[in-house]
Amino acid sequence: MPTLDAIDRKILGVLQTDSRTTMQNLAEQVGLSISPCHRRVKLLEERGIITRYMALVDQKAVGLPVSVFISIKLVRQKEEDLNRFAKAISKWDEVLECYLMTGNRDYLLRVVAADLSSYEAFLKNKLTRLDGIASIESSFALSQVKYTIALPV
Repeated sequence: MPTLDAIDRKILGVLQTDSRTTMQNLAEQVGLSISPCHRRVKLLEERGIITRYMALVDQKAVGLPVSVFISIKLVRQKEEDLNRFAKAISKWDEVLECYLMTGNRDYLLRVVAADLSSYEAFLKNKLTRLDGIASIESSFALSQVKYTIALPV
């Protein structure tokens, strides 16, 4: 587990809020000059702590207002069955997140759709066609109370 000092944590906090900030602005916010700040950012990238930079897109603004959380139970939980399921759903753009779970269900997915008809098409044309699924339970999000990808560093 890589150790992070207070300055590394400040850098991560700023970049998680605004990854497009300039190096000068970042350096000022964390109390360093530009060169040492740049070296630290590069080291965080090399160590795999910063894995990528991206733009967050409002799902409603691009016509995908429906969020569905789907619980999946497989017929068997053998490694090859788990791997086959994971490989199949990793190719689907509608699936934003997928977690292998403990408890009554094997997987939890977060899927986005334009509307109920689009979700129905995803369900019928993709999800239900996978072999080895015992049950599918869908829960529709009524509203989003909190959303962040920023880790509490």
